[in-house]
Amino acid sequence: MCVFCKIVKGELPAKVVYEDEKVMAFHDINPQAPIHILVIPKEHIETLNDLEEKHKELIGHIFLVIKKIAEELGIAQSGYRVLVNCNRDGGQEIYHLHFHLLGGKPLGPMVCR
Repeated sequence: MCVFCKIVKGELPAKVVYEDEKVMAFHDINPQAPIHILVIPKEHIETLNDLEEKHKELIGHIFLVIKKIAEELGIAQSGYRVLVNCNRDGGQEIYHLHFHLLGGKPLGPMVCR
């Protein structure tokens, strides 16, 4: 079982900031910004590539949860970044789909080429 599934089941500790029947959000243990929250579906989906039509509502829900958390943490107006890594070359380390919510300081531009 993956580490995020263990967190969802309560087998590993996490500093949870949001939870409902579909998703969980908690502080990253290795933060890359003053605010670094991971938002995960409770359903084990390994990568972005494993999403199916049936997940459309879930993904929309995740983004609404991210917006709510950003508002609650006071970064909605100043700005934040949402990042998803996919597979090894994309930087994914834990193979359970997760969204990084980063904020709390100027993050600077991302260089996309």
